[in-house]
Amino acid sequence: MTKINSLHYITPNLDHPKDYLDAIQSYCEAGGKWVQLRMKAFPKAVILRTAFGAKEICQRYGCSLIINDHPEIAHKSGADGVHVGKKDKSAKDIRECYGDRLLIGATANTLDDILVAAPVADYIGLGPLRYTSTKKDLSPILGIDGYQKIIPKSKNIFPHLPIIAIGGIIQDDLPALKAARLDGVAISGLLQKSSTPQILIEEIKNTFAYVDHCQ
Repeated sequence: MTKINSLHYITPNLDHPKDYLDAIQSYCEAGGKWVQLRMKAFPKAVILRTAFGAKEICQRYGCSLIINDHPEIAHKSGADGVHVGKKDKSAKDIRECYGDRLLIGATANTLDDILVAAPVADYIGLGPLRYTSTKKDLSPILGIDGYQKIIPKSKNIFPHLPIIAIGGIIQDDLPALKAARLDGVAISGLLQKSSTPQILIEEIKNTFAYVDHCQ
């Protein structure tokens, strides 16, 4: 059984590799336990070096480290897993290559996306809830209504597959997302802008708690 945390912190777009490590350090110090290292504007060699540093920080705090987009970097750096978007290498191909050595998260925007990824993914990032400046080339906005339509069908087919809300989430969304049967949230800007990150992290943990995924 693998525990998928209910709070996924996605690193925002930052200027320097050290900024990413500082952000992860601050998140871990505030009590966060799951971080996705996302460095879209950097070459792979820089991402790999940063991933090694991020892994050291995460190990000290008992935090899971997920690498965005690059399964080979996740594997080389000793990260816990990889998260792939709809235009990246498929979850199926990654599972065939790395077996159970990596947790696999997959982005979805529709029920069909979930059906494709679910047989091999450990969790789904479903969204976006609303517009977010963190990501370019956004898929269609789902809103709460979209979650309410998709999640019951997904839970009926894959009841143990955690579904994490992604994209433009604000603090006031938490009760509605919980009511829509989301298992957690992925946040970036919300945490960066918070003056009380420890309180925010605790609120999210208390709202969703941990979710278990077992195939």
